[in-house]
Amino acid sequence: QVQLVESGGGSVQVGGSLRLSCAASGNTLSNYYMGWFRQPPGKEREGVALARVDGTTYYKDSVKGRFTISRDTISNTLLLEMNSLIPEDTGMYYCAARPRWFYTSPLGMPAAKDFAYWGQGTQVTVSS
Repeated sequence: QVQLVESGGGSVQVGGSLRLSCAASGNTLSNYYMGWFRQPPGKEREGVALARVDGTTYYKDSVKGRFTISRDTISNTLLLEMNSLIPEDTGMYYCAARPRWFYTSPLGMPAAKDFAYWGQGTQVTVSS
């Protein structure tokens, strides 16, 4: 098992930046596919970025070139650097973990239901 705690959310203006962190305990992040999801107000939860166990990454089209997902192996933390933020990026952001021993397609990003462990979320609000 792994416990996840997000931080780093906040309110920024259009064009601003935020850095989200997801601190893991109980297990090392290298044992998991790690994802960032967000849930805009009144909408379904959607996958934003994925860090696969082989080091490759996946991004939702609308965040490509603006968001960067990475793992800090020393601190056992998942990061999401978010730049050039727009109002459509507003939502509750969650990190999630899927054990590496579950088969996972090398393409795209697994659905939210396929991730076993979740943090409590951190709110991101982008205003114009």
